[in-house]
Amino acid sequence: MKVLIAGGGIGGLTLALMLHERGIQAKVFEQSSQVRELGVGINTLPHAIAELEKLGLLPALDAAAIRTRRLIYKTGQGLDIVAQPRGLWAGLDAPQFSIHRGRLQKLIHDAVLERLGDGGVQCDRRLVSFEDTGAGVEAVFEARDGTRYEESGDILIGADGIHSTVRSHYYPDQGAPSWNGVLMWRGAAWWPQFLDGASMIVAGGFKHKLVLYPIAHDPDRPGEALTNWVVCTKVGDADTPIPGRDDWSRKASTEEALEMAEGHLQVPEMDVMELIRATEEIFVYPMCDRDGLPRWTHGRVTLLGDAAHPMYPVGSNGASQAILDARDLADRLAEGGDVVAALEAYDDARRPATAAIVAANRKGGPEGVIDFVEERAPEGYEDVHDVATAEELRAIVGDYEKLQVAGR
Repeated sequence: MKVLIAGGGIGGLTLALMLHERGIQAKVFEQSSQVRELGVGINTLPHAIAELEKLGLLPALDAAAIRTRRLIYKTGQGLDIVAQPRGLWAGLDAPQFSIHRGRLQKLIHDAVLERLGDGGVQCDRRLVSFEDTGAGVEAVFEARDGTRYEESGDILIGADGIHSTVRSHYYPDQGAPSWNGVLMWRGAAWWPQFLDGASMIVAGGFKHKLVLYPIAHDPDRPGEALTNWVVCTKVGDADTPIPGRDDWSRKASTEEALEMAEGHLQVPEMDVMELIRATEEIFVYPMCDRDGLPRWTHGRVTLLGDAAHPMYPVGSNGASQAILDARDLADRLAEGGDVVAALEAYDDARRPATAAIVAANRKGGPEGVIDFVEERAPEGYEDVHDVATAEELRAIVGDYEKLQVAGR
């Protein structure tokens, strides 16, 4: 069996590794000219890290990332709501990692090249067309200079992101991604570590939110951490046009980011304004997802990761669910038998599981606990339990915890 994977992101690369581990030939086609360490911080949850650990990637993760100890939810004024231990500190079998997205992608990419050989990933290959012949898939990829390359395989996996070519082939009228009116200003800077150097803070509700967490340590910079920050602000509504694709990762000025945070977001653990001023590059992204699909699989072609289920970046689930997609799909293909039936079974299992998370994220995911408390006590409080019971707080966060491992 030969599997063609369109897209060299975290999901596509992880799938290639998992297929290789199961004795299945895979080849990744990435439209970028090279795999570079782009982006900012993400969190990868324990249920996904457990799968990467099976691939032998735990030492590389420890070298590049931080094992997250605790997540603290706060109001926009910095009042504590609830704190959760994470990963091993929560009694789970695998850690949670806070990491630079580009570093995570790079370490998986390096493992693919080491195990599959230099031909395992073909860069500068944009998928332009494909045909399911019934007996296999014929795909055409194009380089930036216009050269076209034909590839044949038994199946094609569309792991090509929220603007997926594979998805739009089957759903040409799907339109633009759904935007909730929130823009995210994101950056990272070396900064004196806060708390224990391994904690996350999420402060503020849907209209104004701050996310803080360290994503790397450096022995040459003791007492500091590469600190990831996100400032989310609701600037539009359902009638506001979504930013064009050219504006999806545009660079922003320091002044613009400061304006979004000032007066709305503060925490005693961090001088957020100074952290923003210390950041060399700041990028802006719209918070987008897409409505669920009636099916991902069409014969010998299916979708994976953001191509299948793009979701709002709350609850740290985007990359984690792509990794679970890869594990499920690789396991089914490794069972042998009819490949179309395997793709259908993968679709039946993963599509409803991820659709539930997309829906929960639209309501705020676990971070909805902040909106819940701020609505009850807009002027603040001395003790959060004067506002909400421990059971109410646990219900919001705990129900999401159960949801995100569904379909595992």
